[in-house]
Amino acid sequence: MELDWGKAARPGRLSSYARGLVALAGRIGVDPADSSETVLQKRLVVLLAVGTLPFTTLWSAIYFAAGAPVAAAIPAAYSIIAPINTLVFAWTRNLGFYRFTQLLLTLFLPWLLMLNLGGFKESSVVIIWAALCPLVSLLLEDLRETVLWIVGFVALLIVSAFLQPYLAPSGLPEDFVTWFFVLNVGSVIAIVFGLLYYFVGQRNFFQERSETLLLNILPREISEALKADRRTIAAHYDAASVLFADVVEFTPMAAAMTPLDLVNLLNEVFQCFDGLVEKHDLEKIKTIGDCYMVASGVPRPRTDHATALVQLALDMQDAVAHRRFGGRELAFRIGIHSGPVVAGVIGRKKFIYDLWGEAVNVASRMESQGQSRAIQITRCTYEQVRDTFDCEARGTIKVKGADQMEIWHVVGRKVGQRLSV
Repeated sequence: MELDWGKAARPGRLSSYARGLVALAGRIGVDPADSSETVLQKRLVVLLAVGTLPFTTLWSAIYFAAGAPVAAAIPAAYSIIAPINTLVFAWTRNLGFYRFTQLLLTLFLPWLLMLNLGGFKESSVVIIWAALCPLVSLLLEDLRETVLWIVGFVALLIVSAFLQPYLAPSGLPEDFVTWFFVLNVGSVIAIVFGLLYYFVGQRNFFQERSETLLLNILPREISEALKADRRTIAAHYDAASVLFADVVEFTPMAAAMTPLDLVNLLNEVFQCFDGLVEKHDLEKIKTIGDCYMVASGVPRPRTDHATALVQLALDMQDAVAHRRFGGRELAFRIGIHSGPVVAGVIGRKKFIYDLWGEAVNVASRMESQGQSRAIQITRCTYEQVRDTFDCEARGTIKVKGADQMEIWHVVGRKVGQRLSV
């Protein structure tokens, strides 16, 4: 899955500089094999490194113009080291080393600048820039490593308090100190907001994609239940209907096709069926090869479960009859049976929502022992749909694992009956 980072970050809301910065961060040090989490971490470190360069360069120039060359040299050092470190990272892609060195620079250089300028007040509380270290670590690292950076930041504050009486004032004008206090606090808050804005935007994007993928695997009700409580999901439904649809003469057809053509054909067919299932508010359970399985009445019970599923079957046969898939005309057998089922989620990895019970087995037999282009149903289903659909009695057949069973073929909807979806 390829993510659209431009859309995820919503760059239209950012300044032109920020857009360029995000685009730059999106390319530096990223490996195609990286996970989404690793990619996000790399981008945030690069944003911290590159995003602070305009500030450190400006600060260096202002301190130099104010007659504090040593103080000017400290942010200037960052302005030189950070780009070099970023270039090394772009070459080595070593996130651990790059992240550690950037956080270390962010922690210690503001502290050194504060000492040089004469303490908390004289330096316009420039040490607040060091607070970016534990804050960014919280976004990039696990809690144990973040705690170490927080302890380091607090330790520097304590050491600074002890050293305060011994520090020589820088002699900078009072107005200069006041305005730099505003600039330091305002700039750090702006940078923190920008990083958090980007981070939250990315996390929301990932969450939305994950939600979509999960809902493509599990019904919404089951997905919500699993997120709320990681217990076993299982339920018994007294009244449900199950449908199986299968391509007629699929095996010889598949043998004459390339693998890519075969997959594309099935994908085209099943996407068509998926749209019909969604239209009728039913539940696709799974596909097995060329077999397509749908349930009605689970996990959302409904009194018209059989009627809705038979109407879906008619729509499926109509869709197949009026279009070609992969340039081929296809024919389907469809079998439906109604009865109680057990539904639930099985497995710890690659889990699926599945159905069990006699209703499932009989529906499968109705399909496998059916006829081409026919919708074959049992008495249990017939009794529920006889007033809505025209059905043709086809006698009895011997069903594997059961006795003789009466069957009907659904011909169509009765005149005057309207479909409600």
